[in-house]
Amino acid sequence: MVIKPRVRGFVCVTSHPEGCAAHIQQQIDYVKSKGPIKNGPKNVFVIGSSTGFGLASRISAAFGSEAKTIGVFFERPSEPARLGTAGWYNTTAFTAKARATGLYARNFNGDAFSTDIKTQVIAAIKEDLGSVDLIIYSLASPRRTHPDTGTVHRSVLKPVGNTYTNRTVDTDRGIVSDVTIEPASDTEIADTTAVMGGDDWELWIKALDEAGVIADGATSVAYSYIGPEVTWDIYKNGTIGLAKNDLEAACKRIDALLKTKGYGRALISVNKALVSQASSAIPVVPLYISILYKIMKAKGSHEGCIEQMQRLFATQLYNNSAVDFDEAGRVRVDDWEMQEDVQAAVREIWPQVTTENIEELTDIAGYRAEFLKMFGFGLPDIDYAADTESHRPMI
Repeated sequence: MVIKPRVRGFVCVTSHPEGCAAHIQQQIDYVKSKGPIKNGPKNVFVIGSSTGFGLASRISAAFGSEAKTIGVFFERPSEPARLGTAGWYNTTAFTAKARATGLYARNFNGDAFSTDIKTQVIAAIKEDLGSVDLIIYSLASPRRTHPDTGTVHRSVLKPVGNTYTNRTVDTDRGIVSDVTIEPASDTEIADTTAVMGGDDWELWIKALDEAGVIADGATSVAYSYIGPEVTWDIYKNGTIGLAKNDLEAACKRIDALLKTKGYGRALISVNKALVSQASSAIPVVPLYISILYKIMKAKGSHEGCIEQMQRLFATQLYNNSAVDFDEAGRVRVDDWEMQEDVQAAVREIWPQVTTENIEELTDIAGYRAEFLKMFGFGLPDIDYAADTESHRPMI
């Protein structure tokens, strides 16, 4: 079939398998170009491994440190007459490329929140690896069925306490407008924390510990975001931010457990604002990212997911590097984004942007290109007018 992008709201409902594979190859090439990650991880488990930072972490570990990797994700598989999701095509491509170079790669497609997937993964670690020395928690999901209660929790993107109004952009049409969002209820706050907080990360670590599959000196890392003040009411001080506070509290407990058991450490890495399926759904954030991209690209400091994760591994977690913590004990690879000159430029541009000048004042074109690239579109040397075999079985 000929596969074209079809965008509905903040999601592209089609994905291009060859384009996704080309995107994976770009990321592999970047990691290889930076040289080996010395003293890097060897047995890596990534929870949420099919897109974004989780996928970039898996690529960085495999092709920067020759690590064996296990990934968990929840994606729609391809079928002979039905497209798979981008995450499915990403993973089939990664797995083929890893195994072609002799690297171990094993995948589990299912509900990472469930006890069943935890049991399956632990059995695989015991059978194939013995133990893991890096555990990445990079799960992004709109809902969670709690494994103990069976309750279905759904996350919301809302402010807390007060109605919120700010500027946003329709990234498809380039229309700048005001958006008003009513505050979350107590139930919505609790549900968002249940989905996006630290409970599941903690359950994973406890299950791995009880099974005896965490290696001595092991590290576990979860990813977070803080961002500038212009986004705080909808992010840092909103329902997502409260969930991230819960994630940080869980990190302290996990770190204490790992140290008590003689393993290693648990960390929160605060990463840069980037185009993702999650960020595309948050009002205000796409406009901020469009402005940020223009500023950081002009400055020469722009990074995507793979550049962020390779830098995290090579300059913070491994290579005998001393971790550069902030005052709250977090690793900050959003440091280039949060430089004062960058944020001052954002503050200057923000009130000036209109529908008429958005193409000039922001990198909305770059935002759109990055969005489509997540689904395998806009990659060089791909003939998007050609018939493409949509079915890519997992090997």
